[in-house]
Amino acid sequence: MTTTRAIALSLAAAIAGCASGPPPPAWQSEAKGAFDRAAVAYLSGDTRLHDTELARARAAVSATGRPELAARVELMDCAVRVASLVFEPCVRFEALRADAAAAERAYADHLAARPLSRETIALLPVAQQRAASALAAGAATAAAAPAEEDPLSRLIAVAVLFRAGQASPSQIDSAVDTASAQGWRRPLLAWLKVQALRARKAGDTGELQRLQRRIALVEGDN
Repeated sequence: MTTTRAIALSLAAAIAGCASGPPPPAWQSEAKGAFDRAAVAYLSGDTRLHDTELARARAAVSATGRPELAARVELMDCAVRVASLVFEPCVRFEALRADAAAAERAYADHLAARPLSRETIALLPVAQQRAASALAAGAATAAAAPAEEDPLSRLIAVAVLFRAGQASPSQIDSAVDTASAQGWRRPLLAWLKVQALRARKAGDTGELQRLQRRIALVEGDN
């Protein structure tokens, strides 16, 4: 699975329709392409390009007059932010929540690290169900995401656990490795700073200095 496809998988399923049959309407291709570019730009740390492409995705979807589709775009944008440890309220989705499908409402609650019922967990993407089950059970940690799961899904799952105070050190390390392998500057910096804080609290000066060198290297290219 390519990086771009991994990022846009949920959005593509939501707005692109069936892959067979006649070519999709132009708005679908425009919305998916713009969102792909917006997500990659955000993860790469390019806020200006993210905002430009997200505006294009919103404009393409708004042409349909279907608020449930607009809600999906906002939800996926919030998911990309959560992967980068940006835990702001998903305001634009919440404004459209009444028109969103049950699966989207469940996913929004999951991103906010709210415990969900078993029935609601079943509505989530498979990649998020382990983390949601751990939160619902009040478990200290959840099983690590399988290696075959796409990188963005892995980051989101660990970020939700971290938001709830349930991410294990090995899961945090995995998030760093995932962001690093993809070259995703924004989440990499966020997760490296989590590691640095852990090292500082543990009094591990050598590890802290190593992490500070990594952080400086990533920040130095901005």
